Amino acid sequence: MSSIPDPAKEGAGFFTALFDFSFTNFVTPILVRFVYLLATVALVATWLIFVFAGFANSAGAGFAALILGPIFVIIYLAVIRMTLEFYLSVVRMSEDIHKRLPQA
Repeated sequence: MSSIPDPAKEGAGFFTALFDFSFTNFVTPILVRFVYLLATVALVATWLIFVFAGFANSAGAGFAALILGPIFVIIYLAVIRMTLEFYLSVVRMSEDIHKRLPQA
């Protein structure tokens, strides 16, 4: 059974990884959760602004933003999620390759 390691519990801390100029510790696994949360909050806040601005302009624009907005939020959130997963998988492959290479 494979388990995904928790990057916050493994290796160096955030600031140690951030200021590691030899790049032996990766900061990406630590930042991915925060970036995804930030992107989710930003997309929902942007959608709410569009809904309020739409209703301030006209009822039709407000209802259009209210109905079509979640579709665009889900699409953008999926693209952001796939991008972050790609970055994380590249880092995890790099960590795995580094562990498997003979130490010379």
